[in-house]
Amino acid sequence: MDIDKFEKNFTIKFQQKSLLTQAFTHSSYANEHQGDVIEDNERLEFLGDAVLELGISEYLYKKYGKMSEGELSKFRASIVCEESLYQFSKLLKFNQYVLLGKSEEHTGGRNRQSLLADVFEAFLGALYIDQGFDACFKFLEKHIFPTISRDVYSHKMDYKTQLQELIQKDKNSSLHYKVVDEIGPSHNKKFVIEVHVNDQYVDEGIGKSKKEAEQLAAKNMLNRLNG
Repeated sequence: MDIDKFEKNFTIKFQQKSLLTQAFTHSSYANEHQGDVIEDNERLEFLGDAVLELGISEYLYKKYGKMSEGELSKFRASIVCEESLYQFSKLLKFNQYVLLGKSEEHTGGRNRQSLLADVFEAFLGALYIDQGFDACFKFLEKHIFPTISRDVYSHKMDYKTQLQELIQKDKNSSLHYKVVDEIGPSHNKKFVIEVHVNDQYVDEGIGKSKKEAEQLAAKNMLNRLNG
């Protein structure tokens, strides 16, 4: 990883350079370099997830003073979901810095949604350890908060509602979601959920929560229907 380039691009100076490298180290790379005692970014991702949620919560609480608790929760969920984090990583061009194993590189890992979403969280975890929450909030304030629009997120991210409205046009059709698997370690579990129409499988989604997986399943089905 080109640490100097990264720090220059984002005007950030890490005291612990190894933390920054770890944040961008995928498990596939660590597995190929076991003799070098390289740590992957999974634990930092766990921490960054909490940092991000707190940062987004504080921002929304202050900016949208008239929103109810329920509305704030839904808005936050649409921002911290995997697809949004993937878009943040793409915006920041984080894929340029990721360290991948050869197989993961060859299979398109550098642009994989789940991988880049994890990297974004891992970076925030590393920044938090190195410089504290204020530095994380300032980073979000500079690079992420300006991209957040209530209208954009409420409309584009609620795929379940869009799908429900589409399916309800046929009064004889019913829609439901089914959890079919849970993958990964307990601290980084992901849910696999299928979306069914009239008890027939149509598509699936994988997310860090059941709600996120349902949204992704609905999105995938909408993409399929829209061809």
